[in-house]
Amino acid sequence: MGRTGRQAVSDVLDQLAKVLEQRRTTEADASYVASLHKAGLDKILKKVGEESAETIIAAKACEAGGAKSDLVCETADLWFHSLVMLSHLGLSHNDVLRELERRFGLSGLEEKASRGQ
Repeated sequence: MGRTGRQAVSDVLDQLAKVLEQRRTTEADASYVASLHKAGLDKILKKVGEESAETIIAAKACEAGGAKSDLVCETADLWFHSLVMLSHLGLSHNDVLRELERRFGLSGLEEKASRGQ
């Protein structure tokens, strides 16, 4: 594998972001992502919520000896639908990555205080 792990992840996210952006303007019956965009933010958020719950259930099952692959698959679904949500709102994974990068070097308590919470 010629790419570093970080570069490979970045490439996958960049490719996915391009596809999600293209699907925003595709006919709704031509793709699942296009149908989500057409249905609107509430439908997308419902999917994010469903995938979040399924990820939690898979994590609890994993802790109890269930398949780790189930947790990985559910997490992938959650990430995917979160990326659709970001795309729908004109954002991308890069916005999230910049925020995570900003947080490096801060303790969790400092970061939370910086948001006024």
